[in-house]
Amino acid sequence: MNENGGFIRNNINQFAFVYRLIDILIIQLCLAVSAFAYIGKFDVRYFVLGLISNMAYLFFAELFVLYRSWRNGSFKEMLFYTVSSWLLTLFPLFLFLFFTKQTEYFSRVTLGLWIISTTTLLCLWRAIFRQFLISIRKKGYNTRSVGIIGLTKRGLDLANEIVNYPESGYKLTAVFDERAPERLDGKFLHKLEGGIADGVRLAQEGKIEILFVALPLTNKARIENILKELGDTTVDVHIVPDVFTFNLLHSRMGHVGEIQTISVYDSPMRGGYSIMKRIEDLFLAFSILTVIALPMLIIAAFIKITSPGPVLFKQDRYGMDGKKIKVWKFRSMRVMDNGEVVKQATKNDPRVTKFGAFLRRTSLDELPQFFNVIQGTMSVVGPRPHAVSHNEEYRKKVAYYMLRHKMKPGITGWAQVNGWRGETDTVEKMEMRIKYDLEYIRNWSIWMDFKIVVFTVFKGFVGKNVY
Repeated sequence: MNENGGFIRNNINQFAFVYRLIDILIIQLCLAVSAFAYIGKFDVRYFVLGLISNMAYLFFAELFVLYRSWRNGSFKEMLFYTVSSWLLTLFPLFLFLFFTKQTEYFSRVTLGLWIISTTTLLCLWRAIFRQFLISIRKKGYNTRSVGIIGLTKRGLDLANEIVNYPESGYKLTAVFDERAPERLDGKFLHKLEGGIADGVRLAQEGKIEILFVALPLTNKARIENILKELGDTTVDVHIVPDVFTFNLLHSRMGHVGEIQTISVYDSPMRGGYSIMKRIEDLFLAFSILTVIALPMLIIAAFIKITSPGPVLFKQDRYGMDGKKIKVWKFRSMRVMDNGEVVKQATKNDPRVTKFGAFLRRTSLDELPQFFNVIQGTMSVVGPRPHAVSHNEEYRKKVAYYMLRHKMKPGITGWAQVNGWRGETDTVEKMEMRIKYDLEYIRNWSIWMDFKIVVFTVFKGFVGKNVY
């Protein structure tokens, strides 16, 4: 099942060692060929440079979990993480050359050829190998036989995924359910091989390699009994989360001493992921600020000319883990409400200045928040921060509202690019925004952030409910 399905951890790629080895060879060989092609030699210094790049690349690849199983993953996402790992490798590499004062020794043309050829081949071999796997899996090779216990809603969704995407390498062999056939969805009745006992029997006979248990987790006793019986087999067993588990945020295994635990509400910003997110934020913030610095100065001048008052407005918001932060904005109103009651801007709101209305419609009033990003209180992508008074109001009305603070607030977000930005004058609108915020936190990845940034450029700056 793909990573968006809410599994506790990513599947392990059984060929990860081979993939690492191929990547290492590509990096070294591309450097050697580039050096021989342009300067006619490949000496010890170039070899050491290649070794350093190998170590750095493997480090960043591990941060991006590049060597996980991509059986059901997005090919574009895999290429994105491959290129990202390689480009990030260049930073420590160039720092090494700078601090060891060896920049003059290495040919710039050679390094340029190496960087381009390595980027190309790292992606190309993955594309060729993926197409090879897809072709043989469609012919029935390199597949694993799958059985599903329980034709529940989640069980049916899983069966559809397996049947619709044969390139995943899963082959639906049988389904099992204790209910009478007339009570089941008719789509997979031809795969029905009996009840739970029949599923265990086929597993014991080696006719099924993977069993997915798709029963509701409330049926604890039955699931325990199934797992006990399957303990007498060598089949791989997976529990498919029902709706309750699917709503958990980043479920994962943990332990306190010898006691094993499962997290219920957790943040994805742990360990290497928090480092990745911070690097992404700093890179995007500094890059964007170099482009928007002059427009920001012009906007500041227009604010001063068109209405009395300060250029910037700092408002209290909730940040990561619900801690208060000061969010910077260009002032767009004649008032600067920051108390216990903050009224959201509405259509033709008299508090909004004429120039401020333009800033709000185009989201230009939010540009100073890139300084919040550099400061570390916000991210470029994340759930949009609400005024403290709105938080206190809606946390009582919308289920799971405060879970949106399991990540830093962002300048743009998944809810915004899906049309849920601007005024939230009804509980239903806020519920939809929270729905997308939690979906973002559950499925967060650097690739998802990249897509949101691209979507923001094309459709995220304006909205029909923005006043």
